[in-house]
Amino acid sequence: MSENKKLKVGVIGCGRISVMHLVSVVSLEETELVACCDIDRAKAEAAAKEYGGRVYTSYEEMLEREELDAVHICLPHYLHSKVAIAAFEKGIHVLTEKPMDIDLESAELAVKRAKECGVQFGVIFQCRYNNSAKLVKDAVTSGRLGKVISARSTLTWSRPDNYYSDSDWKGTWDKEGGGVVIDQAIHSFDLVRWVVDGEVESISCSMANRGHEAVAVEDSAEGLITFTNGVKYGFYCMNNYGCDEPIEIRLYCENGKAVFTYDDAYITYNDGTKEEAHPDMVHLNYGGGKDYWGLHHIRQIRQFYDALLGREPLEITGEEALKTHRMIMEVYNIGKKTMNK
Repeated sequence: MSENKKLKVGVIGCGRISVMHLVSVVSLEETELVACCDIDRAKAEAAAKEYGGRVYTSYEEMLEREELDAVHICLPHYLHSKVAIAAFEKGIHVLTEKPMDIDLESAELAVKRAKECGVQFGVIFQCRYNNSAKLVKDAVTSGRLGKVISARSTLTWSRPDNYYSDSDWKGTWDKEGGGVVIDQAIHSFDLVRWVVDGEVESISCSMANRGHEAVAVEDSAEGLITFTNGVKYGFYCMNNYGCDEPIEIRLYCENGKAVFTYDDAYITYNDGTKEEAHPDMVHLNYGGGKDYWGLHHIRQIRQFYDALLGREPLEITGEEALKTHRMIMEVYNIGKKTMNK
């Protein structure tokens, strides 16, 4: 692609998370928002009125009529791969929200079709771009922390029954693909797998629905994941708490320990030296975005377009995201067998 070309972008799905994409696209010099699509016309019209672009209620029509360079997919989980493949087959690059899909086969097919169509396929895992995560990743990759021996993550959030009843897809196996693991804790799983940088050797886990009468998906999960490089990762997640506490990840390493949340990181080395990281002042108003989404969709979205313009390789490709997706799917394969309802 020409370095001077303004890339034409469409956003498919104008629900809650779309604001992170809409604001980012209109803030970049390289991109022009030309279309907003949602089956709920009022949502598409509201997005177009606020950020620009033509209104569509059919993504097929939008892909057919607009000369798009890229689309952002902000749809219910079960539609991610289906819509991505439709875009790939029109020669359009795709950046989709996590997860890749609700099953492994659909995600693998999307990666395959993107490669066959010669287009870029990015998957949002914006928490990798937090200063806290970047510091810990660098401390591991550089060898400062030495070998990672073990890791743990904890997530205690609040998702009342109306969080699910107010949606026509949240809390469903066939549309969301699960509960606390695939929707909330997936970012902690991804961060640990990314930092540890190992293949999964084995998974032992259990799931339960302990506090939600309105849905059948899990609201609690715990387990142990062992990687081929010897790292043991213990996880606990549940959304029956009274509020959304910061997710915490801990690493025990040969040369020290690291503790990090989405905002802050603290590393203490065995020799007594310390490192820490905290958020930058980000001068970008996402207009109603949730605190737990963080502030760094813009960093990943900018990196996606830098890759489209040939400035650098795409970092979180479909192939890269598939590593985390496989792990999540295996957690469900094992954990669903232990469900209490």
